Amino acid sequence: MKVLSVHDLKPEDSLLLTFEGASKPRIALKKRLEPFLDAFEKNAEGWMPDVVNGKRQRKYSRPSFFQALEERREGNHTFIGLYRTEWPALDGCFDLWLSRKPPGLEVFLRVQPLSFFADEQRCLHFVEMVRAWASHYPVSHAVAHSDADRVLAGDPRFGRDEQTYFRDGFDKIYEVFWLNVFGPRLVEEVGRERMLSTPAWRVEELPNGCVLLVTWPTAADFASEEARMAQARAHAHLRPDLGFDTVLRTLRERSATLAPVEPRFPPDLAPLLSRVVDAAAVHERQRTIAGLNAWRPPEPEEWLPLDAALPPDVADPERVLEQYRLHAEHLVALLHTPVPSVFKATPESLTDVDAYFWRDDFTRGRSREAIDEHLVPAVGAYLGEVLVEHLDGRWIPRKKLMEAQVLAGGRVWLPMKRAWRYLRSRQSLLDYSLTQLYREAERHRS
Repeated sequence: MKVLSVHDLKPEDSLLLTFEGASKPRIALKKRLEPFLDAFEKNAEGWMPDVVNGKRQRKYSRPSFFQALEERREGNHTFIGLYRTEWPALDGCFDLWLSRKPPGLEVFLRVQPLSFFADEQRCLHFVEMVRAWASHYPVSHAVAHSDADRVLAGDPRFGRDEQTYFRDGFDKIYEVFWLNVFGPRLVEEVGRERMLSTPAWRVEELPNGCVLLVTWPTAADFASEEARMAQARAHAHLRPDLGFDTVLRTLRERSATLAPVEPRFPPDLAPLLSRVVDAAAVHERQRTIAGLNAWRPPEPEEWLPLDAALPPDVADPERVLEQYRLHAEHLVALLHTPVPSVFKATPESLTDVDAYFWRDDFTRGRSREAIDEHLVPAVGAYLGEVLVEHLDGRWIPRKKLMEAQVLAGGRVWLPMKRAWRYLRSRQSLLDYSLTQLYREAERHRS
């Protein structure tokens, strides 16, 4: 069964739920988890996991759920993964900490895309699921919200010593998100009466002293002005020391950071830059697009006019040409697994190489000597071979490797020199991409 992982898909926002509850001791495990599974199966229509992963993947069912928990158990801790094979994607983790007093139950669910939760009825079912869980498994704090916006907000646990957090939970309300469950400690810290009078779409006191608070009917439009106003009103009510205007300004700044930006990339580099954007974390995606819209690479300078071409100066041209081919094969040997298209030596494979080197930050951690001695000749020769093969080019061999030339169209190109500039840093992989030089040479062919 091939599961859809949100990490393998194009960056898009998700609904992220984190739930840390306590379960009743001295009750058989299946009986203890029955309310959890009842609420899950009843309310997760359309995004229910169909794969449960213990030590191996199985089709989801209650027996397979418990079988996975048992086979993953190590001492007093066990955990399983929950996934889907169809859209929407789900990455989930269910943990049990049997040694805690009371035993701990933790749930992490990320459903992609967030737009799946634009439907009010679907969101209502999600709220009812969390309400049922929090009623049976009291929490110190539980949250469901946009994954991207939560990253921009920061993790409230960072405000406390980690050991203190896991012992006592949250000491104050750091953020108010779309869906919140506040445990009795937080309720008393704010004041129960004040908590229950919070201006929000739904505020409900649960039988165990927890309070469920939902700011807005739907999760997907969290960044709309109306939803942000509702979020700010609730947060400022619970934390009057922060002030409504300050809270709202912060929320608007986060909305602006996440607002869609239309890509305006140079046509030659659009396929490469689109991959750079896809590699960005979802909360950084729009800023990345804006930055690339404003960036322009320098015009390629690794060329000579025909009348300035250096003549061949080697005694055995065929032997030198064979050496160039061996250098190019070295790059194929190096990259054939992560970049299978490198075998084809096409213009498209140059873009694949660019994207891989950038994504892997290939120059970091490698000595300058090793790069110049081995990688520059391999990349330069590979680029030269593509120019020769696809632009009817011809090598002009030279004793000095950096002077090696390819005659293509109305110019003489210097692929080794380009490779040297290309491999200086991660940024230079974009500034001096192989893709750009090839497309420039292609234009001058006609």
